Amino acid sequence: MKTTKTTQATKTLIVHAHPEPKSLNSSLKDLAVSTLEAAGHEVRVSDLYAMNWKAAVDPTDYGPAASSPLRIAADSGRAFEAGTLTPDVLAEQEKLLWADTIIFQFPLWWYSMPAILKGWVDRVFTYRFAYGVGEHSDTKYGERFGEGTLAGRKALLSVTVGGPESHYSARGINGPIDDLLFPIHHGILYYPGIEVLPPFVLYGTDRMTDEDFADVSKAWEQRLLTLESTDPIPFRRQNFGDYEIPSLHLKDGLEPTGRTGFGLHVRG
Repeated sequence: MKTTKTTQATKTLIVHAHPEPKSLNSSLKDLAVSTLEAAGHEVRVSDLYAMNWKAAVDPTDYGPAASSPLRIAADSGRAFEAGTLTPDVLAEQEKLLWADTIIFQFPLWWYSMPAILKGWVDRVFTYRFAYGVGEHSDTKYGERFGEGTLAGRKALLSVTVGGPESHYSARGINGPIDDLLFPIHHGILYYPGIEVLPPFVLYGTDRMTDEDFADVSKAWEQRLLTLESTDPIPFRRQNFGDYEIPSLHLKDGLEPTGRTGFGLHVRG
């Protein structure tokens, strides 16, 4: 992983999901803001708990575009195109379009993101904005997985994990951390075109001391200052020859020897 320090000013959106302002996650969010701003970057923060973010999708999200019965994809797409999405959703979509880089700061709860953050994705990543875009034909299956509305942006997951790193290794009882994060990395972020950077994961955070945090801070600052020069995870692009269309099966012979599962969709 290439980590040359960056000097070019960028625009970063931090989406933060932890209810306690004095938590480790909140401290990492605050450190990200101060570090990036001190380096000359612009930063915006969506602190979902502080915003009292509404997590559940319902007909009020789509205004007059809502149908009965509710059809989430079609209704959200009509509302997006008509400009009738609720102001909170429109504001988050504008932030995503503004940003060069998006940092997601959250604890790993029950092998995934907190519900409030998943609700942010459910409501903000609407049809015709984050999916359902581009040409659908015999040779192209929409603009997604490497293409799409959010192409040209990078994202980083900054995740805190209560258990030790050995529990999240290849033979660990919880499974490899890369597999646990694959649905977010590949299915949420790469799907609308965002390039995904290797995650910043802290293990054993339930037992972290103030002395430990000093070392963590240095490591986090280093990652933040090298975001623009860090190589993304090399996920395969959907429409560039690796997959059969319309089956979207990886073509025979492209997988490295012995590789299976999620790893099939990573080049190299």
